[in-house]
Amino acid sequence: MKQKTYDNQSISALKGAERVRLRPGVIFGSDGIEGCQHSVFEILANAIDEAKEGYGSQIDITLHPDHSITIEDYGRGIPLDYNVSEDRYNWELVFCELYAGGKYNNNDGDNYEFSLGLNGLGSCATQYSSEFMNVKVKRDGYCYELRFEKGENIGGLRKNKIEDKHTGTLIHWKPDQEVFTEVNIQPAYFHDVIKRQAVVNKGIKFIFRDKVNQEETVYLYENGVYGYVEELASGKNFTNIISVEQTTKGQDSPDRPEYKLKFQVVFCFSNDNNILEYYHNSSYLEYGGAPDKAVKNALVYAVDQYLKNENIYNKDEKKITFVDIQDSLILVSNSFSTITSYENQTKKAITNKFIQEAIQDYLKEYLFIYFTENKDEADKIAKQIIVNKRSREKAERTRINIKKQLSGSIDITNRVKKFVDCRSKDVKVRELYIVEGDSALGSCKLGRNAEFQGIMPVRGKILNCLKSDYNKIFKNDIIVDLLKVLGCGVEITSKHNKDLHTFNIDNLRWQKIIICTDADVDGYQIRTLILTMLYTLVPTLIKAGKVFIAETPLYEITTKDETYFAYSEYEKTTLLSKVKTKYTLQRSKGLGENDPKMMWKTTMNPESRRLIEVLPEDYETTKGMFDMLLGDNLNARKQFIAEEGHRYLDLADMS
Repeated sequence: MKQKTYDNQSISALKGAERVRLRPGVIFGSDGIEGCQHSVFEILANAIDEAKEGYGSQIDITLHPDHSITIEDYGRGIPLDYNVSEDRYNWELVFCELYAGGKYNNNDGDNYEFSLGLNGLGSCATQYSSEFMNVKVKRDGYCYELRFEKGENIGGLRKNKIEDKHTGTLIHWKPDQEVFTEVNIQPAYFHDVIKRQAVVNKGIKFIFRDKVNQEETVYLYENGVYGYVEELASGKNFTNIISVEQTTKGQDSPDRPEYKLKFQVVFCFSNDNNILEYYHNSSYLEYGGAPDKAVKNALVYAVDQYLKNENIYNKDEKKITFVDIQDSLILVSNSFSTITSYENQTKKAITNKFIQEAIQDYLKEYLFIYFTENKDEADKIAKQIIVNKRSREKAERTRINIKKQLSGSIDITNRVKKFVDCRSKDVKVRELYIVEGDSALGSCKLGRNAEFQGIMPVRGKILNCLKSDYNKIFKNDIIVDLLKVLGCGVEITSKHNKDLHTFNIDNLRWQKIIICTDADVDGYQIRTLILTMLYTLVPTLIKAGKVFIAETPLYEITTKDETYFAYSEYEKTTLLSKVKTKYTLQRSKGLGENDPKMMWKTTMNPESRRLIEVLPEDYETTKGMFDMLLGDNLNARKQFIAEEGHRYLDLADMS
């Protein structure tokens, strides 16, 4: 293989549109859909900056069926004509030159003091990454038009005199599939981004026209962040909504320039919802950075001091963490500064030291005064946060217990008492019978097909999982053993134990899970408690059609030549009408008293058994019925029994 020469001629630089088209990830953070979305945001940011300066109060965004986008503002219009000081046309600087724009002197009080688009990349980078871009600007009594294709200008600047007194900028472009691997931006992205921008730019109306679905949505928050927090709280906050605002100046270090900062932090406490969002210069800070650290430090400090001063902590109790506060906190921070240090071009976090210190110090002082002057509110907050803390600590103890209980060797036959496995390792044929008690274990074990049918006995009435916390549930040997036998893990819904959500249906060791209990009141109750356990801890198994109930016969009708089995009163009556010879009728024995042949024929033989597949056809109705009959709603249960109990009296007679 010929070795390539590496010399002075080996070094080259990307020029013009190639700087973006060949390396979009450097500019937009990705060459996939996220990068494509960010290219849209760059144009939107410029329109927002113009409206924030007081020029125009409406921005129109249109998503077209061909994946092209139009953004129109009603501001002053981008200056596109000849620039004497630069000895070039402004349209070349704006759309063909990276790091060129009108926002670099914002700290001196010039245009765009609190700019969202500041890096001078947006219009140019998006133009370079487009299949085409059409620009139309109205200003100074003229309409200016430009056309670009794949980063190249077509036809220069067209300028026509108009009578229209309105000004503004309209840009219509299509992201290029040669640049991005995916250009089909979904409407959901626009709804999310536009709503956020409406929240932090109060009074600016955003109209989103979705031409794909033929829908139009208007976003406008007259009260900005405060109105948004009201919306999030939905009236279910247990404290008032607090708004903290300040405008100040400072610097990140002695050798750095002083800059202006204004911020607003709006928050309340609620047990129905919790949310934490940070915005800076209208950009949503997904990773937070400086304001996130400021808010967390200030709230933990202020609440911890109050808990100490009011002697709410127990002796030697650990101090709260921000997680305990966040569990009941709705907070939105909205800040603006004339100098901003972003982590990167995608602007998902800021690193300004002064911004962190300013927000942190002001919040600490404000909360101290607020807690002092509003003791009732402070007590509500403190008591709820201490409840959150102790709940979290209890959940952590539960976590340790669950991991201990559900970990260990895969050879469950040595760890689960009285479980009887089958020989086959093929999950597609394996069946697990969950049976009632040790006596049923014996008859089912003798009556089964040992090749593919396993048996798991349940000793007595298991714990009601709907009325028990995870700590109690996972101390119950029956439940833990059954979960081990299933092998698919557990679905955890507690907010403190979500990391224990180990469920994976691919690890399920059985094709069918069959609940097999006596056809009497006790058997039905045990069946219901097993179903409740599966519904609470592994509901996906029910949704996936893996759970069945084995119908067991109510009556045996014996003649000289044949034995018949009736599974209901109706079947008993029908069979008796057909039997013409002498017979004996008796209630079917419990599973433990059945002989193996009868067990095989009536309950275990796939050819002759009757299985009821458990499927929650209406999940919400099923959930409501479980909660009413087995949960903590005692009044609803009493009312149901009073109104519907007469329909089940025949079951009571069976006992």
